[in-house]
Amino acid sequence: MALVNDGSDSVKLSMSVREMSVNGVEPPPEYIVKESTFGAIESTPEVGQIPIIDISLFSTSSHDSAVVQNELEKLRSALSSSGCFQAIGHGISSNFLDELREAATDFFALPEEEKQNNPLEEKQKHFKEAHRTEGYAHEVKVSEEQVLDWAYRLTLLVSPEDRRCLDFWPENPKNFREVLHEYATKLNFMTAVLFKAMAKSLNLEENSFSNQLFGEQALMTIIFNFYPKCSRPDQVLGAKPHTDGSGITLLLQDKEAEGLQILVDGKWVRVPIVPDAIVVNLGDQMQIMSNGIFKSPLHRAVTNTERMRLSVASFNEPDPESEIGPVEELIDETRPRMYKNAKNYGLINYQCFQRGQIALETMKI
Repeated sequence: MALVNDGSDSVKLSMSVREMSVNGVEPPPEYIVKESTFGAIESTPEVGQIPIIDISLFSTSSHDSAVVQNELEKLRSALSSSGCFQAIGHGISSNFLDELREAATDFFALPEEEKQNNPLEEKQKHFKEAHRTEGYAHEVKVSEEQVLDWAYRLTLLVSPEDRRCLDFWPENPKNFREVLHEYATKLNFMTAVLFKAMAKSLNLEENSFSNQLFGEQALMTIIFNFYPKCSRPDQVLGAKPHTDGSGITLLLQDKEAEGLQILVDGKWVRVPIVPDAIVVNLGDQMQIMSNGIFKSPLHRAVTNTERMRLSVASFNEPDPESEIGPVEELIDETRPRMYKNAKNYGLINYQCFQRGQIALETMKI
């Protein structure tokens, strides 16, 4: 397609995000963030004091009990305040994380027609029929008021293995499927450790959360987020403010470019890059199960003018037919039940987000 930047919105809309990025075209109104209750895009928000927690202390019984208890207290404090921390000691090597990033970057660099193994129309059809979406595409526009993200995403269901739709899994680069399978295996182990530690931090039986959220039919979806450079990072977001509909989200950040921000005490703060750390971000379902003790943080991704940014997010949630609700041991006279039970909360979260509603508010008793 010949690119002619005459300033008209019709020309801009005929370009992809990638084409606008490469050609330095200013984004059309559909991508411009308006003022909202969550504040404008700040150019230099301060770095947040995001706790760093060594989760290796939770995976064996050989550590000093006082040291483990101290780390559990740090975990509870982090999850009941910001709902976010940086996990180290997860056992995934730096070399492997680099291999994963490289495979994702190589995929994004492929010609557009090679990445589009599922056209956008098919993606929409797939979502409507199965209430889930997979494959590579930019954001699906579902309402006229929707502000579009400056991003492409490759979304893949990785667990359970027998529910993988390999038609959506890239065959190029050659090592992509092998690397993704290994990463999913490692994250499943990491998630199991975290669920038990979260329960212990609240003095619960260690399977109190995993009984609801982690099992043979629990779902794990991995999303590769590609944020091309943008000429107007002061007006355009890579991901709009949202909470996750998952139980827990594990995020591998770009190795060089910051972009993740969370809302803490009404103020946006930057989540710094910690080498080889994986950001643990709680989702709404964990806030429901903890009866409001743990928090699901509002967060967003910003853009930049310098380079493409990559992040890899995994989302854990129960099978849509499984019901989740507050753990009974966390309900008493001082803290009555705060939330209703729910099935398929991921869909509830998605639908509320598109309507401009806060999903958790609709679940309150």
